[in-house]
Amino acid sequence: MYDFRVSFDNNLAERDIRMMKLQQKISGTFRSFEGADIFCTIRSFISTVKKNSINVINAIQDVFAGKQLSLQFLHL
Repeated sequence: MYDFRVSFDNNLAERDIRMMKLQQKISGTFRSFEGADIFCTIRSFISTVKKNSINVINAIQDVFAGKQLSLQFLHL
């Protein structure tokens, strides 16, 4: 409540879940557990990259090129 570094809402968490719910709404469900797991892994990666102010396209290209993504986390 007194630490202004913490956001006042949970919009980031809600946005992270929104794509999953939209996918379920459009197609009804995933065809397999493996497909759902892959979808969640990719969305998690993209969300983490965005939260760390890294270009998403460049990060995905780096993954396919075999480069290791280095994130600098903020320690509160």
